[in-house]
Order: sequence, then C-alpha cells, then structure tokens
Amino acid sequence: MNTINEMKLSFLSRSNNESFARVAVAAFFAQLDPTVDEMADIKTAVSEAVTNSIVHGYREKIGVIYIHAKILEDRTISIKIRDNGCGIADIKQAMEPMFTTCQTGERAGLGFAVMQSFMDRVRVYSKPGKGTTVVLKKAMNARMEPTL
Repeated sequence: MNTINEMKLSFLSRSNNESFARVAVAAFFAQLDPTVDEMADIKTAVSEAVTNSIVHGYREKIGVIYIHAKILEDRTISIKIRDNGCGIADIKQAMEPMFTTCQTGERAGLGFAVMQSFMDRVRVYSKPGKGTTVVLKKAMNARMEPTL
C-alpha cells in the first residue's frame, strides 16, 4: 500500500510528553477529517502506547520514544511507537488484560486491551534489553479524500 503522507517524531520519555505525543499525532491525522470518535480512538491508543514506553519500557530512567505515523492510500492510518527500553519477555502475557509489571499497584494492566479496543490492528514486537515497537492500524472513515 502506498504512503500518501507521513511524519516522524521523537521525544524524551518524560510523563508530560505523553500529552504532546497524543496531540501531535492527532494534529497530523486531522487532515483526514476524522470523526470525533475516530480522533478520540487515535488519541487514546497513542496515549496508552506512549505511557507503556514511559512507565514500563524505560521505568526509572529517561530514554527516547520514536513515533512514525503514516496515511496510506486506502485511508488506513499506521502509527509505530518505538522505544529502546527494557523490552518485554513474554508479549502474549503482557497483552493479557490486568497483567502489569508495575509493582506499586498504580497500574491496571489494561494498556494493550485499550489499544486493541480502539484500533483495528495492534502488533507488538519486542526483545528483552532492546526495546519494544507497537504498531497501531485503523481504517478511517471514507467521508472525504485527504486534504493534502
């Protein structure tokens, strides 16, 4: 599938950058004139993926989070969120609702479940000690052609 438009973004894994990432990705996809629900879905999924990188990927240290967002010619959006953090030993287990590596009890373990509920496809690639990549895909409404 051909790419119509794309953007790349990187930022430090500080908790206040989660809202920046959510808004930046939403602004990029605004060119597709999404519905309010579609925009909320995108923001929520991005927020969850970035928060996972901050809280679980980098834990108590600061690293860099990378986002690569694309609009494909069939109006599918693709958002790749990557970190070079600690990685996930068991992806299947990590994607189970209520599973968390956070020992403080402050996390519900629903990040991946939330992403899956708002996006059409969620893929997770990870290697312990190397980092994690989450790829989110969603087919957007067919109301209009992208205003590029």
